[in-house]
Amino acid sequence: MKNLLFIIICFISLNCYSSYILIPMDDSQTNHLKSYGIAFMSLENDVKVSWLLNYKGGSFLIKHYPKLEKECIIRGVSYQIIADVQSTQILRSISSPSVNQDVVILEKAPKIAIYSPKHNQPWDDAVTLALAYAEIPYEVVYDQEVLAGLLPVYDWLHLHHEDFTGQYGKFYATFKNATWYKQQKKLFEQTALKLGFNKVSEEKLAVAKKIKEFVLGGGFVFAMCSATDSYDIALASEGTDICMSMFDGDPADVHSQEKLDFSKTFAFKDFTLVKNPNQYEFSNIDATSNRRIKAEIDFFTLFDFSAKWDPVPTMLCQNHTMIIKGFMGQTTSFNNQFIKSDVLIMGETKSTNESRYIHGKLGNGTWTFYGGHDPEDYQHKIGDPKTDLSLHPNSPGYRLILNNILFPAAKKRKQKT
Repeated sequence: MKNLLFIIICFISLNCYSSYILIPMDDSQTNHLKSYGIAFMSLENDVKVSWLLNYKGGSFLIKHYPKLEKECIIRGVSYQIIADVQSTQILRSISSPSVNQDVVILEKAPKIAIYSPKHNQPWDDAVTLALAYAEIPYEVVYDQEVLAGLLPVYDWLHLHHEDFTGQYGKFYATFKNATWYKQQKKLFEQTALKLGFNKVSEEKLAVAKKIKEFVLGGGFVFAMCSATDSYDIALASEGTDICMSMFDGDPADVHSQEKLDFSKTFAFKDFTLVKNPNQYEFSNIDATSNRRIKAEIDFFTLFDFSAKWDPVPTMLCQNHTMIIKGFMGQTTSFNNQFIKSDVLIMGETKSTNESRYIHGKLGNGTWTFYGGHDPEDYQHKIGDPKTDLSLHPNSPGYRLILNNILFPAAKKRKQKT
């Protein structure tokens, strides 16, 4: 009888002290990036995740299951097994009005799409690398799928390094004789004709408008590098030819600048187009060419938002550091004077008056723009090998990408006023 009682007590004790898995996301975490994959895997298995905003770097609290614990071990993710009473104490401390912390419940794994061409390109995409390393599933879509109206199937869409203006990335001066450039231009022209458009610029505008419809209807869009400013430029220049003859076979409208309609854009206003086809730049939205800052002191700072009153930007900025090392791209950062007043700036380099990480709402959905190409390669050039994220498992720059991927899983709640 005593042995039976001992076994029952041990079982109760073990069950009590093995109730939850806490995945810390502060400096104690051995692999921040794969931690997001653990959270995503939990959601895929219908296990809700509590995202503890501003608690140990944005930790995850998940009901304990042996399979989940095993995956943490396999993937090299640091974790703690805690009892119900400990989790209750943590949640109680977080709920205190005196601390800038909160709990967001993640309920369902979002369906993720990457807007990316099906053919090989001479550069890699940071989001695709992040998803693959974190072991988060995604599907690839491109112009055919977008124009066929398939975007509403997905919850979250990433815009790969892209040029929505039909100017082929403004690579003409440097790469017009490169095999990859000529093949890409030919393929884009063939695709446009196949889809019923006379010009690539017209086809890309139609894609941009479909993406806008996706956001208005409740979708989440995340874009990096040239997919940010070229997207807004395409929307603003609707009905106006901004492409020189080497891009589309006829001259650009000489009055294209005056005809821009900034009311159609997501983020930017009052910008000036760079019309020179030999200049590797779309407009003065991007601060790349005018930056006067050395690589070793190139950092940007995340803003500190109220977790209880501003949960969305708080989620998007979760990190183990508020200072993020900078990285360049075709579009590196956004000149603050061209950002609309209703846009939320979440990360900036104050000394150069430029923003790196911005967010906004449109209709029932949201968008986030992140300047730069690869958070762990300061100046990633065309043809460079892809970044090996196993060498950067704690990258704060890549964490911002993965924050955006989990964001659509959050339980919607009424906005506070």
